Amino acid sequence: MSSRRAFLGCLLTVLSLLFFGLPPFSLTRAQSSAEPWTAAQTVQAADFAKELVGGKSAPTILFVGFQRLYAAGHIQGAQYHGSGGSAEGLAEIKKWAGSLPRSSNVVIYCGCCPMERCPNVRPAFAALHEMGFTKVRVLILPTSFAVDWADRGLPYDKR
Repeated sequence: MSSRRAFLGCLLTVLSLLFFGLPPFSLTRAQSSAEPWTAAQTVQAADFAKELVGGKSAPTILFVGFQRLYAAGHIQGAQYHGSGGSAEGLAEIKKWAGSLPRSSNVVIYCGCCPMERCPNVRPAFAALHEMGFTKVRVLILPTSFAVDWADRGLPYDKR
């Protein structure tokens, strides 16, 4: 039930921002200010977009949000292997990640709703970290993927 409530909270956030430009009330409990990652384990959207075209070896990009949002639009090259907010999704992510070297450069993101309310990115980060991944970063999308990535003209694909 909590993942459904979280999804409804994220949906309300997106609809409120799109239609009214207003921040919505929250249907989910606000997240603690203490994040499971350090500042060094994050990347800002503009910096990440530069990194993608900067000639470095491309990171593995993992979308950990809801499948419907991935289908609506995602960062070019991003993969989807389950939602970080559900036990089934986390199991899919872990199964996929099981074959990767623990030193892989992995960037995860969601963007379903404001970062402080996201039900997906924290569990996915924790799962990968617990599996021993040493180069996992979180793409910081403070408002949503639409506002902080797509609306800024950064590259994305639709399926």
